Amino acid sequence: MTDNNTAANVLGTIGTVLWCIQLSPQIYYLWKHKDATGFPPTFMFLWALSGIPFSIYFVMSDSYIPMQVQPCMFECLCAIAWIQSMYYPPYSYPKKRIILFTVLFFSCAIGMQVGFGVWLKRVYANGTHWPSLIFGIIASIILAAGLVPPYIELSKRQGRVVGINFVFLIMDCSGAVFSMASNLVGDIDIMGMILYAIIIVMEIGIMTSQIIWLLRFRVIRKKKDIDDDDDDDEDDDGEAGSYEKGKAKLEADDEEKQTSNL
Repeated sequence: MTDNNTAANVLGTIGTVLWCIQLSPQIYYLWKHKDATGFPPTFMFLWALSGIPFSIYFVMSDSYIPMQVQPCMFECLCAIAWIQSMYYPPYSYPKKRIILFTVLFFSCAIGMQVGFGVWLKRVYANGTHWPSLIFGIIASIILAAGLVPPYIELSKRQGRVVGINFVFLIMDCSGAVFSMASNLVGDIDIMGMILYAIIIVMEIGIMTSQIIWLLRFRVIRKKKDIDDDDDDDEDDDGEAGSYEKGKAKLEADDEEKQTSNL
């Protein structure tokens, strides 16, 4: 059991480290390009919002320390990316509105996490587990809903991924994999498994969509190049035919002139 706990902590720590920095490439990407096209604010807002019930869930269920820290770091990074997506075009919210939204969000988040976390931890310890299930379900639904806006953006661009950094997706997906492995090695947490499974499946879906778009684009481009080559060949044939006809006409005119001179 001790070995399992150690392995669970190690895997959970790796997952936490990945989730502590997974949004850094996306944050840098938005800062560098100063453009949030394809990266809707609702995406990161819902993810940041899901961190509140997830934090409460892991604290009240007294999970491994890395698992308790993970949602808080996830929530903060999502909030930063959310602020960026509101500030940069094409959305460009007024600064006062961004500040208001940010203050309200963090005030509610801190209040709920401290209030529910401390109170429900004692309730959970006394054998009442149904509140944790409710918070886990709410968090999973919000998290899954957060990945819907990117899919809407994909549908607008025939499956092309725009504005989302792939390093971020890979790191985030890897963090979910390690966290899931931590659950499998240690005490299996059903809601945690659902959370990580949702992230893995939906993020793989986004990456797959881009791969399919690239393959389709290559096929369409190759077909277009072939059609252009065929058109060029037809133009060359047409020019050659016109030249031959013109030459034959000139020869006929010369013969006619010579006959008339005789």
